[in-house]
Amino acid sequence: MNFELVPGAMVRHPDKPEWGLGQVQSAIGSRVTVNFEDAGKLLIDTSKVNLTVVDPESEDRPPG
Repeated sequence: MNFELVPGAMVRHPDKPEWGLGQVQSAIGSRVTVNFEDAGKLLIDTSKVNLTVVDPESEDRPPG
């Protein structure tokens, strides 16, 4: 389990960059609920997907 995946953490899905930045809503075991900018709230199984924790202050974000 990734101990950085706590409510409020900002993440990206490595295989779905089009989903945008996501905020962890809850994390119970390997089940993490994330609210993504462009995909909405999704349940991610972190035993199958390694979410990337990001620092939103240092992110290079496209305009718009």
